[in-house]
Amino acid sequence: MTVTVPQPPPEGVDQATKDVALAPDARLVSTGRVRGMGIFLVLLAVAMVFGFGGVSSSLKAQFQLNSPPLTTWPGTLHMSVRTVAIALGVVTAVIGVVLVVRSRRRGSFLLFGIGCILFLWVFLAWAAKGTELNVLAVLAGTVVAATPLVYGALSGVMCERSGVVNIAIEGQFLAGAFLGAMIASATHDLWLGIVAGAVAGAIFGALLAFLALRYGADQIIVGVVIVTFCTGLTNFLTSQVLSPHQNLNIGITFRNWAIPGLSKIPIVGPVLFDQNVFIYGAIVLLVLIQVALFRTRWGLRVRAVGEHPQAAATVGIHVLSVRYRNVILGGVIAGIGGAFFTIGSTGVFASEMTADLGYVALAAMIFGRWRPYGALGAALLFGFAQNLQTFLSLLNVHIPPALLATAPYVITIAVVAGLVGQVRPPAADGTPYVKE
Repeated sequence: MTVTVPQPPPEGVDQATKDVALAPDARLVSTGRVRGMGIFLVLLAVAMVFGFGGVSSSLKAQFQLNSPPLTTWPGTLHMSVRTVAIALGVVTAVIGVVLVVRSRRRGSFLLFGIGCILFLWVFLAWAAKGTELNVLAVLAGTVVAATPLVYGALSGVMCERSGVVNIAIEGQFLAGAFLGAMIASATHDLWLGIVAGAVAGAIFGALLAFLALRYGADQIIVGVVIVTFCTGLTNFLTSQVLSPHQNLNIGITFRNWAIPGLSKIPIVGPVLFDQNVFIYGAIVLLVLIQVALFRTRWGLRVRAVGEHPQAAATVGIHVLSVRYRNVILGGVIAGIGGAFFTIGSTGVFASEMTADLGYVALAAMIFGRWRPYGALGAALLFGFAQNLQTFLSLLNVHIPPALLATAPYVITIAVVAGLVGQVRPPAADGTPYVKE
């Protein structure tokens, strides 16, 4: 007869939830998809060598790599378009062939990313042929365009790591942008505008949490309803309040503040350390959430709730409380990101000014595998695509503006369709928790 000896209960909440919280969330990439990426890079290499490299060898591109306070180094980089296109095209082709023939899948996305960066380098050189491209302006514009996406993606990470899908980020963006602009204009206090944006996001985050957690409503439907409601509400208030009372929408914004010393670093300094408070806030939040989620007891509990709430509940974690807090905190972050559209950028609120970037932020979160640093990389990619239209028009590149404007959304479709590899969300993401 076999005797089953009962096991002692786990010692400590953290130890009991560790296996659940640390469940693998790596990107799942098939061998066929890796080969597809390699073939894609080979095709890019062909375009680089025979397309961009077909430009007359006499044409040169100039990349300006300094700012007015730094006029000596690194200066301006001069390059032959044909030479750069052929050389980098060959390197890209080699990377593509390596991806096609290699058996290991580890590191495939790193190689693919390097190939894409080389293609962008050649593309920018071709676009700047016979003229000068201010690289710092391109990079700074990318950072600015990526900032609201970082806030939105971090909001999504906070919510979905605890098991709640937040489709309402677009609505929280609009609410934060509207209330932030109105309060800042009425009080002439930009910091109060940030607080107002955070409160607006928190209100709709609490509404999402209440409906989804208290009544078990479908989280995606609730999120869409909140977006629709916020869109209609802000449009109504814009016509009925802001338009007749111009003093409530005067367009004040934060000024850039250069960090002494750091802003003088070549290339990186003017791009990252001569910005306004929203960019600095995004950097701080990014580090805090990354460390909190993956290096603290609080983060371990949040991830356990998002992976297996029943197991987390058996060791004393109050699942609904964790989810309520995270969804409201996610709303606060999205509301601050919404305030960026007004008091951090244009200053003036306009109807539907967020342009569905809340959904792009969700795609950045998925692309980044529900990790803050991964979301940052995806947000920078989307920000670059969004900024593409601006600097290409300055270089008189004859590409239809309407086609360039679709670039962020085409990338978004590619991401959510799994063309960059399947990703595994938290196991309990979007699943209502029922206490047993």
